[in-house]
Amino acid sequence: MDIFKSAGLDVTMEEARAPVGMLKIDHIRAMLTMPRISSLWEEQYGRPFNKEDVEKLYAEFEPALMMSLADYTGPIPGVIETVEALRNRGLKIGSTTGYTDTMMEVVTANALKKGYGPDFHVTPDATHSIGRTYPYMIYRNMEKLKLAASWKVVKVGDTTSNMQE
Repeated sequence: MDIFKSAGLDVTMEEARAPVGMLKIDHIRAMLTMPRISSLWEEQYGRPFNKEDVEKLYAEFEPALMMSLADYTGPIPGVIETVEALRNRGLKIGSTTGYTDTMMEVVTANALKKGYGPDFHVTPDATHSIGRTYPYMIYRNMEKLKLAASWKVVKVGDTTSNMQE
């Protein structure tokens, strides 16, 4: 919301949260394609947004996120107990994210201190920046965790893009 505000656009929390779970540059692009935000952009700049605009917004976003990321690494309520129960049944836990490898260095270290750590995680960096909604990060987890059949995988998520993956 802050990077859009600095660009002269007031976006709502609902708009900002709608693409949660996507690769962050894709998240920004998705917001800019929303009809209301796209209209605000054209009013502000007299033209549709372009690739350079997306990259400029992302360049402002990433450092701000990195400064606050450690504060938002607490597991969702019930996750630690659920993961423990699943592991007790012999299941493996793979994770996917819209964060980059650099962001996940912060997240994984801090989440582990709080009791959560998957057996493996994949970021869009491992799939040539092709993140959600594509299933490629799930496939990378399957490879690493040695799962030969997709029917042996259960996808759980807390965002729309997460479940579309």
